[in-house]
Amino acid sequence: MLRKSGIRLLAATALLGWGYQAVSGAHAQGSGGNSGWFVPKASQPAPHPAAHEAPPPVQLPAPQSDSEEAQSQTPPILPQPPVPKAPDVPKSAPPPAPVIGVISVPDVMRMSSAAQQAERVLGARRDDLARDAQKEQAGWRDEQQKLQGQAKTMSSDQIQSSERKLQERVLAAQKNFRNRNRVIQEAAQVALGQIERELVQIIRQVAASRGMNLVLHREQVALSQESLDITQQVATQLNGVLPTVFIPAADVDPEVLAKSGTMPTTADADRPAAAAAPAKH
Repeated sequence: MLRKSGIRLLAATALLGWGYQAVSGAHAQGSGGNSGWFVPKASQPAPHPAAHEAPPPVQLPAPQSDSEEAQSQTPPILPQPPVPKAPDVPKSAPPPAPVIGVISVPDVMRMSSAAQQAERVLGARRDDLARDAQKEQAGWRDEQQKLQGQAKTMSSDQIQSSERKLQERVLAAQKNFRNRNRVIQEAAQVALGQIERELVQIIRQVAASRGMNLVLHREQVALSQESLDITQQVATQLNGVLPTVFIPAADVDPEVLAKSGTMPTTADADRPAAAAAPAKH
């Protein structure tokens, strides 16, 4: 019996785990190469405390008397209500003898032309976002230096007004970058979902064609013969059935697209808009 959750986990790791880069890291380090995705907000490391902030003092427990220590070390005696006796389970037919195969889902994803397409398209969008973030950050620094240079000739109200405008610009840009980052992540999930659903079906079909009733992840097996490995066969079948996937356009919010109820399929993406549209009576 195949476990879909394990396939989903490894598929996600293979497609999305080729390298993540946080938006804040992109601001400081640059766009780099085309490999990598952005780290979701929940995965970003917590900021370190300032160097001058001393940790709070450790609160030591109050000293205990000998009788209290002895009492705390003695396990408590608790009531044990009776539990019903479990009835005997009737005998049933034994399971079939296992016919085992192994597969490397990460290798399948690396050989998948659809996964390569998603990495190429979404990696380019990530690089564009990193460049825009660097450009905007440089503009913040220039504006801040300009404001510092003009501070001597400006009134207190003018300085506060300029600082407020700069802060509003920074907050608006950060919100825009976070939203673009979310759209990229969700577009990756759309692409991954198509590959994942097709991969589960193909693994079942390939395993059944070879009489296998138990397929294990190769990374979790210490030793196996090459004849038990179905990785290449599954990858070849996947490329034949799903050579490309639908990826929402860069200016399309996947959540809005899903709520509209008009999510196109891969086949619709290859057809002209007129042919894909329903006929009007």
